[in-house]
Amino acid sequence: MPDPILVQGPRIIAIANQKGGVGKTTTTINLGAALAEAGFRVLIVDLDPQGNSSTGLGVEAGDREATTYDLLLDDVPLRDIVRETGDERLLIIPATVDLSSADIELISNEKRSFLLHDALRQPALDTYALDFILVDCPPSLNLLTVNAMVAAHSVLVPLQSEFFALEGLSQLMLTIREVRQTANPDLRIEGIVLTMYDARNNLSAQVEQDARENLGDLVFRTLIPRNVRVSEAPSYALPVLKYDTSSRGAEAYRALAAELIRNQSRAAA
Repeated sequence: MPDPILVQGPRIIAIANQKGGVGKTTTTINLGAALAEAGFRVLIVDLDPQGNSSTGLGVEAGDREATTYDLLLDDVPLRDIVRETGDERLLIIPATVDLSSADIELISNEKRSFLLHDALRQPALDTYALDFILVDCPPSLNLLTVNAMVAAHSVLVPLQSEFFALEGLSQLMLTIREVRQTANPDLRIEGIVLTMYDARNNLSAQVEQDARENLGDLVFRTLIPRNVRVSEAPSYALPVLKYDTSSRGAEAYRALAAELIRNQSRAAA
């Protein structure tokens, strides 16, 4: 059952990294599924114009009449935007390529950085009784990502276990600092999660060591392994927890969800 500390309102977590291919969408889908499996009600907001979170949860491109574009820019009722998935506790607001033009359209809006913040705090959202909202950000530090950080309580950063992994973090941390100073002073870093980790590879171990030496307790203890089941699951429009529930990947995302919940409980105590 959900921790009562967590049900006082949805915890909004932006899942962000300006680099592509680091496991951002995979982490969004499977962390959401693991939290739902643990009894929490979760909404995924697909803020990436590629719409991979939407596809990975079975919302076909031709079946996305109302999307995050409408959430940000049009006065469309929330009930027409929020979609069910194969799990009754896991919901999604899908995205399409239309979102790629949102940056240009937002420039002239004086509330351009707060549109997602306001959309995720409208009273209509209360009817869904959410515990977590996970925002899958695009692989760039554009206005959509800034919207996610302004709306969020915290940022979770997937970090691929590869050479130069830490080098791209400095710009992301700078953006988080700027958002704190200008729009969301309470924004914090939820943590760094190492993805595509290969225990047989010395490089993965070196990246982990470097990350823990440089970032300390910000790095989750849970490591997400490089796992073929995790890679296969999206092609079946399923989280890995449903596709192969006993796989190493599924167990890793359950462990990540449990660690996240413990961290949330400690922070709220």
